[in-house]
Amino acid sequence: MNIEYKEIKNFKPVDLERLFLSVNWDSGKYPDKLTRAMLNSTHVISAWDDKRLVGLVRALDDGETVAFIHYLLVDPEYQGMNIGNELMNRVLKYFNDLLYVKIMPSDPNTISFYKRFGFESYENYSALVIKNF
Repeated sequence: MNIEYKEIKNFKPVDLERLFLSVNWDSGKYPDKLTRAMLNSTHVISAWDDKRLVGLVRALDDGETVAFIHYLLVDPEYQGMNIGNELMNRVLKYFNDLLYVKIMPSDPNTISFYKRFGFESYENYSALVIKNF
């Protein structure tokens, strides 16, 4: 298996739908919104096994002070193959000169993964979310 990494923003809705639903994310039910969201993102790096989208990281930043890694996901059939590590290493290269890089993991089980890249938890900081679906 040869995983290819691409920095593209133009995706087929069906590819995003399949990947997001593979990890049980509700946003996968809105593939057209996801497709437009990718086009409006600062950085999108994807992992492909031939023509199958198997992983993706998406980040938004202001170019000076802060970047938000909005999500990182890998198809469960491909987890454990270092795809997540590679996606994270690739996206973090864009943010060496920024003051902050933030991520808000929704699954506490992933916190140790992010800590390996230097992310820290703060007791007085937590994300607040409004869901509109």
